[in-house]
Order: sequence, then C-alpha cells, then structure tokens
Amino acid sequence: MLTAYRARIATGELAADPAQAAAAERLQVLSDTLRGYAPVAPTPGLLDRLFGRAPAKVAAPKGLYLVGAVGRGKSMLMDLFYETAAVKRRRRIHFHRFIQEAHARFHAHKLAHPETEDPIPPLADQLSAEAALLCFDEFQVHDIADALILGRLFQALFDRGVVMVATSNTAPDDLFRGKPGRDAFLPFIAILKQHVDVYELDSARDFRRHRLRGMATWHVPADGRADAALDEVFAKLGGGARPRAVELTVMGRTVTVPLAAGKVARFDFEALCGAALGAGDYLAIAERFHTVVLDGIPRLSPDNFDRARRFIVLVDTLYDHRVKLYASAAAMPDQLYQRGENAAMFERTASRLEEMRSQEYLEGEHLA
Repeated sequence: MLTAYRARIATGELAADPAQAAAAERLQVLSDTLRGYAPVAPTPGLLDRLFGRAPAKVAAPKGLYLVGAVGRGKSMLMDLFYETAAVKRRRRIHFHRFIQEAHARFHAHKLAHPETEDPIPPLADQLSAEAALLCFDEFQVHDIADALILGRLFQALFDRGVVMVATSNTAPDDLFRGKPGRDAFLPFIAILKQHVDVYELDSARDFRRHRLRGMATWHVPADGRADAALDEVFAKLGGGARPRAVELTVMGRTVTVPLAAGKVARFDFEALCGAALGAGDYLAIAERFHTVVLDGIPRLSPDNFDRARRFIVLVDTLYDHRVKLYASAAAMPDQLYQRGENAAMFERTASRLEEMRSQEYLEGEHLA
C-alpha cells in the first residue's frame, strides 16, 4: 500500500501531501495486521443449539473509518489499500449499493424461508462467508429503513470477524443527524465506533478541484482532438484508479457502466441515451459518480427525440446532484436542438448545460 502510494508520487501521478501520506501509513499498518486474515464465521455447535446459545464471537482487528472533505483523496487511498491487501476474501463496494443488496437479500430470504423469525443471522452468514474485509466507499445513511437494520446487521458481521474500512464525508457521530428516528440509529453509531478507528484526512488541498482547473468541459466537434481531450480528463479525474467496467443495481436490474475510474464514469452517447434507460438508472449513476465523461453527443431533433428526451432527463439528474459533465458534441449546447417540435423545451436543458460549464458549478460539492 505505502510502496504503491510513494511510487505514484515519484512518477508525478500524485502530488505529495503530508495528510495523505499519514493516512497511507495508517492504512499500511492495518494492511500489515490483516495479512492472511481469514476468520471462520461462527456457527452454532450442538450445545449452542440445544440451549439456544449464541456462537462464540470472532476476535478481529479494528477496521478504519476514513473521514474528510470532498476531493482529499480518500477513495484513491482506499483503492490502493484494497488492491494491495493480502486478504483473500475481500470486497470493495459503494455503500449505497451494499444497502440495496442487503435489502434485496433480506427480502429474498423472507420469501424463501417464511418460517424464519430473524433473517439477520443468515444474511450475516452469507456476507461474512463472501468477504472477511469489506471496503465501503461513501459511507452515508439517508433512509430510516436503512438506519433501523444497520445496527443489528453490522453487529452480526463484526461478531463473525468481518473487518470494515470505509470512506465518508461525515464523521460517525454526525451520521443521520437531524433526521426523524435518529435515536433508534444511535446504537449503530456506538457499535461502529467500537469496531473501527476513526481517522480524519485533514488535507487543506482539494485535489479534485485542483485537477478541474483549466480543463474545458465541452468539445466541438466530436473528433479525434475531442477524444484525446476527454481521454486526458478521464485519466486526471480518475485519480490514478484502474479503469474498469462497473455494474449498478437498479430496481433488481443491472446497469453497466462500460468504463469507470474511481468516481468518474465514461459513456458513449448511444450507450447512455440510445439504450432503454430511465430516470432511476440516471439517478444511480448520479449518486455513484461525481463526474461523467460523455462521448459523441449528436445534433438532436424530432428525428431522434427518444434519445433527446433521455438526454434531457440525464442532464436534469446530473444537474440536481451537481455531477460534473465533460462531453464532446456536434454543437454547443444552445445549438444542439434548433428545429422542430420540442426545440423550445430543450432551451432549459441548454441553459443548464451552460451553467454546468461555469467555474462556480465545477467547484460545487457533489450531492450524492
């Protein structure tokens, strides 16, 4: 972990930062502690079953909860930690997606085993068998239904020896603050603080904002020069993460992001607006990624209005979540849809696209 971090600084891929370096050293300590870690999830023995006793808990090292402001490099550091951790059973996942999966498994188990009074233990058995190390990006809680199950689920995971590493913009004591029902969520915060060390990444520099400066957001025409410019944007804003395909789960369906690096996603216009995607799919993308790179936006008209309509919904969704958009197109925003029915409706979208190019918008915080 630390070796990989220092190598990226040596090559100029990353800028040296004392706060990041200190966090990398702390993650290296945890990585060393976890080398070869493979707990056996506890299962009830004969006497446990006879007398209704809970199985013995697994002793596990404390995980790490990395908290800090946007753009400080938390996800990049966790990616390095995950890639180099010598733990065979490990998983990295966006926390929102993990919660969606947990609810889906919870529901499926209740349907398959209606006689089971409590589905939490078997769910924890499944999850702990899949991963002894869980790495969560953007740990945040917005929904009361999530808040109510988290305490019991994570206590069961920790009892089974699962180690958690997470990044968040919010300290544990501030999770779900000001929301109705927060009193019921407080036991989870206490459980969390027992099983993770909270580490604040207190860098004064917003690396993502620094990388944004000077990069054009809209490239016309969508030619080879535009492709090269967007390649550079994708590489810089990806923060050194290895590009890969990512799958998002939306209402039980899978939406594939063909190329993602960290919190930056890249799509061809046809893949994003030519396919049968809707508002829920665009919402999942907007929540997961702070930047979308979009190649090859064509001129729009009544002839391709299905694509135009999806593009309008996409822009509205990205705008509402303050997602940054870098694109190549056949024309500037106010020239994309000039003729025919619904041209007037597109004026609002063009206006939003222009605002999304402003420095004020680009320096705004992503609303995940």
